[in-house]
Amino acid sequence: MTRAGADLALLLLAGFRTFADRGSEALARRGFDDVRPAHDFALRAIAAGADTPSELARRLTVTRQAAAKTIAVLEERRYIERRPDPRDGRRLRLTITTRGDELMEAGDAVFAELRADWETQVGSERIAEAEDALRVLVGDGVISVDSTDWSTRDLDS
Repeated sequence: MTRAGADLALLLLAGFRTFADRGSEALARRGFDDVRPAHDFALRAIAAGADTPSELARRLTVTRQAAAKTIAVLEERRYIERRPDPRDGRRLRLTITTRGDELMEAGDAVFAELRADWETQVGSERIAEAEDALRVLVGDGVISVDSTDWSTRDLDS
């Protein structure tokens, strides 16, 4: 019996986890030692328009309770804040703070460096081919992040 399918799934998961874990380590060295991958996913969703707890939960494919917990952590750590909606003063909208912007900029730089490291190891052409193949296989749309295992653990730590 062949394990080619299972092995591919494990390699894809290991590649993602390695990239994310190394990214977290690099961000910690840059002074952002209080973030996890799920926090970055949430910040990017907020930046893309998920400015309410319900919308954030929908975009992250998590429960509203999990989104509320993530929001509380990000607010406490000053990555986001709630501001009155200019069209409806009774509503509060999630907004990214300057510190949140700095985190996302640092994350972009870290992941560019990690990609460059992988390109050095196997060649930029091979990385581009892998990326193109994955786009064909999974689509080029918005990627949903599930609330499984490590990607959302430690949201309150």
